[in-house]
Amino acid sequence: MAPPPPGDPTAAPAAESPPVPAAEPARDHKWGFGAFLFVFAVFVMSAVTINAVIGLAGPDSTDSVAVILIGTMVPTALATVATLLVTWIRGNGPKIDLRLSYNRDDLRVGLKFGLIGLVCTTVAAAIWTRVVGEENATSSLGTLVDNQTMPVVAAVALFLYVWLVGPFMEEIIYRGLLWGALERLQWGRWAVFGLTTVIFAVSHLEPLRTSLLLVIGVPIGLARLFSGRLGASVVAHQVNNFTPALAVLLISLGVMHS
Repeated sequence: MAPPPPGDPTAAPAAESPPVPAAEPARDHKWGFGAFLFVFAVFVMSAVTINAVIGLAGPDSTDSVAVILIGTMVPTALATVATLLVTWIRGNGPKIDLRLSYNRDDLRVGLKFGLIGLVCTTVAAAIWTRVVGEENATSSLGTLVDNQTMPVVAAVALFLYVWLVGPFMEEIIYRGLLWGALERLQWGRWAVFGLTTVIFAVSHLEPLRTSLLLVIGVPIGLARLFSGRLGASVVAHQVNNFTPALAVLLISLGVMHS
């Protein structure tokens, strides 16, 4: 049977070709693992410098609340600024180089892995506390704010940092810069996930809590692994940090003790 002539209204419509997915931005940045070592050095050196200045000033001449806020926030903030500068100077900026995004899919994936992580972390923390004892189970920040009543504004600022701001900055450093550096070395995606999780746990410089931090880091890293974007791991980290942030708030307000 001959095909209908062109323009014949009885002709079947041509099948539409499937949409072509948008090309992923090229990651042709010039920074690598050395950039992460530089950023981590900024973090350590700033923390050491702040502690040294506080020590020289003496405990009686320094506002303890300001010490807690500065010592907690400033080193990570400086390391984050250094990370962003690296991507701007040696790469294409954080959106491309770090896969930095924050959209509905990131929120959905991050909430899923964050809630899973929250359950796993709660169970792991209970087991870990029984193993090491309650007197050793407090984080360094919890110990710092214990028996130190803070003004409401300062306590809320610390709460927001631990819950929202700190996770955002840490993800830029570890699941952003470090992840991208290992990918540039052509490591497999699961190897990148594993090493970033270990380095994330160890770099908190709390040896006793390293095993617990590994459990905390797994679902956060999985959010980054399965989504391919940094926004999902940021959300997962923020969800996971809500409970400890609330505890820090209550401790710093004198409502409870660590």
